[in-house]
Amino acid sequence: MTRPLLIFCLLAAAGTSSAFAPPKCTTAIRSIHETATTTTPKLNPLFSAITPPEERSDANPSTKFGSPLSDSLKDANKSAIDFLKGTIFDTFFAGEDRAYARFYALETIARVPYFSYLSVLHLYETLGRWRRAKYLKLHFAESWNELHHLLIMEELGGNDKFFDRFLAQHIAFGYYAVVILAYLINPVFAYNLNEDVEEHAFATYDTYLTENEEKLKGLPAPQAAIDYYVEGDMYMFDEFQTECELRRPKIENLYDVFVAIRDDEGAHVQTMKSLQTELDVASIHDGECEVEIF
Repeated sequence: MTRPLLIFCLLAAAGTSSAFAPPKCTTAIRSIHETATTTTPKLNPLFSAITPPEERSDANPSTKFGSPLSDSLKDANKSAIDFLKGTIFDTFFAGEDRAYARFYALETIARVPYFSYLSVLHLYETLGRWRRAKYLKLHFAESWNELHHLLIMEELGGNDKFFDRFLAQHIAFGYYAVVILAYLINPVFAYNLNEDVEEHAFATYDTYLTENEEKLKGLPAPQAAIDYYVEGDMYMFDEFQTECELRRPKIENLYDVFVAIRDDEGAHVQTMKSLQTELDVASIHDGECEVEIF
């Protein structure tokens, strides 16, 4: 095919003069269309790493800066958490008498991702890249919740031993840097990793409640739990309930305290799942939920 004819066929393929295309162009036009169809990248309808930043939705950090994860990468996250559980928690915190120390370490580490998210979001705002105050408030509310879990475990004596404090705090320090890097690269990955951490926390507390119900019901609630769940300002507690559920835990004994903590971890799991999608999380106090606050 000569160059002028090729150019003419290309114009026909683009739809500019297809009515005048000679018969010998038919094969070339079909080939051009097939090539364009098979080589053009297909964008994820929600968000994708190849979507230009200026064209992305800014509903949440994942849609603005992230991309979906493959099943194999999700499985790798679960395997990493299972490995940490098996090598650290099941080794150094084995035994019924080590339960509070185990929970202390778990809560020391579990609140770290929210610090990392806040650090990166503050950086984005400082650089003028993205500003959504809702997510600063959400992640602070989550860290505030985990802080009070930690205060409860400290009151129960979970941090009495120097080795337990040393181990938990040094793991948390390294984890902080890891999550910052993960969040900068892909927020979806960071949220998925924390979903697995919170699922592990939920399962750990649920098992402990099942195995120790009678004993826990005979023990008093720590003052830190009463201050947070009963007598405290519930604004920040409500702010991490992104499923529009108005929770008011009943705290009468230590069993009730662990039920409340377990349910908190379940709420964190649901929030992490939502943040991996295109959904914008809801805030009770911003009027985005049809609940009556009293």
